[in-house]
Amino acid sequence: MEPSSLGRRSKQVRAKKRIEQLKGFYIHLVVFVLVNIMIITGAVIGNMNNGESFVDSFFNFNTFSTFIFWGIGVIFHGFKVFSYNPFFSKAWEERQIQKYMDADKNEMKKYS
Repeated sequence: MEPSSLGRRSKQVRAKKRIEQLKGFYIHLVVFVLVNIMIITGAVIGNMNNGESFVDSFFNFNTFSTFIFWGIGVIFHGFKVFSYNPFFSKAWEERQIQKYMDADKNEMKKYS
C-alpha cells in the first residue's frame, strides 16, 4: 500500500470511530428523554391517584431523581464525546509537561 492510502485509511477509521461515538451519545440522549418522560408521567399520575395535587406530585424529588442522576451521566458522556474537559484542559497539560521537562533539566544540571 502507498503511504497516501494508509493515511486515507487511518483518517477513515478515525472518522468512523467519531461517528460511532456521536451516534452512541445521541441514542443515549434520546433514550434518556423518552424514558424520563415516561417515568415522570407515571410518577405524577401515581402520586395524584394517592391524593396529592398535581403541583405537589410534580415538584417531588422522587419524581425527578432518576432524571437528575441519569442526567449527570448524560452530561459526562457528552463531555467525553465532544472532547470537553473543564478540569484537564490543553493549557493544563502543557503546564504539566513544561513542569516535568524543567524538573528533568534541573536534575540533569546536578550531574553536569
